[in-house]
Amino acid sequence: METRSLGTSDIQITPILMGTWQAGKKMWVGIEDEESIKAIRAAYETGITTIDTAEVYGEGHSEQIVAKALSDVRDRVVYASKVFANHLQYDQVIEACDRSLTNLKTDYIDLYQIHWPSGSFNSEIVPVAETMKALNKLKEEGKIRAIGVSNFSRAQLEEAAGYGRIDSLQPPYSLFWRQVENDAAPYCIANNISILAYSSLAQGLLTGKFGLDHQFAEGDHRAKNKLFQGENYQRAQNALEQLRPIAKSHNCNLAQLSLAWLIAQPQTNAIAGARNAAQAQDNAIAASVNLSPDELQAIDQIGKQVTDHLDHNPVMWNW
Repeated sequence: METRSLGTSDIQITPILMGTWQAGKKMWVGIEDEESIKAIRAAYETGITTIDTAEVYGEGHSEQIVAKALSDVRDRVVYASKVFANHLQYDQVIEACDRSLTNLKTDYIDLYQIHWPSGSFNSEIVPVAETMKALNKLKEEGKIRAIGVSNFSRAQLEEAAGYGRIDSLQPPYSLFWRQVENDAAPYCIANNISILAYSSLAQGLLTGKFGLDHQFAEGDHRAKNKLFQGENYQRAQNALEQLRPIAKSHNCNLAQLSLAWLIAQPQTNAIAGARNAAQAQDNAIAASVNLSPDELQAIDQIGKQVTDHLDHNPVMWNW
C-alpha cells in the first residue's frame, strides 16, 4: 500500500489506518481478544501499517492487544495513541505517555494525540499551553515523534498550534458525517495537517449490513449514534441503495467504496476498525479502488442527502 507523509513530519502513514477502539472491549459487545489480535495482524499483512489506539480504550487494554499483535514487527509499523481529557495537566500527560509506552511494549510512540479537548466529559479545565508543553517535552526526549489532536474545533486546533507543531487532526468524518469540512478541514489543508478520519464507516452504517429494523445489543454504544435514529437512519438507507450500483461497477462493497471516497478528500486518511481478520483485509482493498472525478462528485451528492439534514453538533452520539 502506498504511504503518505503525516503532516510535515518524517513519519509515513498508510491512507487506511487500523482502528482499535473495539479491541478495548469497553462499550462494545462480542469482542474477543484472539479475534482482535488476528484482525490487527491481518491488517498489517495486507499493507495497513498505521495503527490507532488510545489509553482510554478499555483502560489500556487496546494498547496491550496492539502490542501482542505487532511487537515482533514494531520497526515496520506506526503507532498512534492518545491521552484522555482527564490527564491533560503537565505531569499527567507525562505519566499517561509512560503507561502507554508500557502497554505498547515500545520506547516511542510515533503519533501522540490529545484525545478530547480540556473540559470534555466534565474533565478539569487545563490550559492547552500546559498540555502542549508536556507534549513538546516528550517529543524532545524521543518518547513521541509527532503531536496530534482529536475532536478539536478549528479554533481549538489553531490555539494548540500556537504552542507547537500539530501534524494531525482526528475528527469524526465519513460520507455520512461531514461537519469537519466546514470547520477545521480548510485550516488543515492550508497548514499541511493530516486529517485522520475516525468512524470513517459511520460505525458500520456504510457497510450496508444493518437493515431498517436493526436493534443493537444492550451495551452497544451505537444505539445512541444519531445516524442510527429516526429519519436520519431512513435517509441513510436510501443513500446506500444509490451507492450500490457504483460499488458494483468497481467490483467492491459499500464499505470499500465509502473508504475510497474518503481517502480521496484533501489531506484525508481513514481509520477503519475491524472485529476479525476478514474485515481488516476488506478494509485494505479500499486503497486500490480508484474513483473518477465524476464518481467522486456523484458519491458526494448522495452523501449530502444524509448530512444536509443533520445539526451542527460535531459529537455523533446522544450521550
